[in-house]
Amino acid sequence: MTTQPVTLRRRRLHEIVSPLTIPLVTLLLFVLILLLAPASLPKLVTGIILPGLTLAALYFLIAAGLSLIFGLMDVLNFAHGSLFMVGAYIAWSCNVGLDPLYPNHWPVTIANSNARFVIGLLVGTLLGAGLGAVVEVLLIRPLYKRPIYQVLLTLGLVFVFDALVRSVPAWGSDSKAPIKPSLLAGSLEILGRRFPTYSLFLIVLGLTLAVAVALLLRRSRIGMTIRAGVQDSTMVEALGINVRRVFTGVFALGAGLAALGGAAAASFIGVYPEMGLEYQLFAFIVVVIGGLGSYSGAAIGALLIGLARTFSDHLVLELGLPTAIASASTVLVMAVVLLLKPGGVFGAKE
Repeated sequence: MTTQPVTLRRRRLHEIVSPLTIPLVTLLLFVLILLLAPASLPKLVTGIILPGLTLAALYFLIAAGLSLIFGLMDVLNFAHGSLFMVGAYIAWSCNVGLDPLYPNHWPVTIANSNARFVIGLLVGTLLGAGLGAVVEVLLIRPLYKRPIYQVLLTLGLVFVFDALVRSVPAWGSDSKAPIKPSLLAGSLEILGRRFPTYSLFLIVLGLTLAVAVALLLRRSRIGMTIRAGVQDSTMVEALGINVRRVFTGVFALGAGLAALGGAAAASFIGVYPEMGLEYQLFAFIVVVIGGLGSYSGAAIGALLIGLARTFSDHLVLELGLPTAIASASTVLVMAVVLLLKPGGVFGAKE
């Protein structure tokens, strides 16, 4: 592990485990909208705010794991998006009832779409966490003192996972349409306008996991062990705690969050081989905006990027602007933030 000053690590850990950042910022956002635009509130909420929060939840699920792994372990994992993609494909297979290796056969037939959806979330998350643990133990652990080799290795894993996905008979290179569980397939009326139930589910999932992971790191015995191991691994090992195992758990947690994000995204955007690279890029933009290694920063960055993207999409549709403007909005937000604060919103000066 890379040696860092204790004061810097404490500051970084404090930023990582702020548990109420997302709920407070979300509440302030809604209050601001209520005060500034009561006349156009229904259109703003269902056309920009809620879709923006939906995207923010997806971005946060992949960016949070990336930020945790870097903030606690100083490992910049370029294959994080690939774990997001693997979770998505596993969940999609469960949703449609296909065996990835034998497309016309599924060992257990489950008629209930809601049960298949829950199984997909669980299996995708656990498999992603397991892959993350294997990658850390076999590939990352020998390279903790060689950050350049870590980057090259994880970049290589991107191509390995891409080739593996394309080689699976039931997946291939074609995109697959999303399949929603029956319980979340409809819509709800919000301020007189309809909004998809599944999008609300993604928002609730993102908020719940944001608070749960922060509380895990800040209030639980496991979190205390992780924080102690980051600050002084030698002392923790002297107490009989296997620090290597602790860091493997951190890597698995970050990978599991990415895989869970992919499993949830499978029923929202579908699956396609390029999704890993696409959402990896969004994850990097989010963590750069929030500050590398800051869990709270990942939350703020996800909110900014999600809302900026839906607002720019709205402008493109309303004003007939080129669609490239919407795609460039995320990079524009990053540029503005970095001009104002080069280290990101919660970035620490090293």
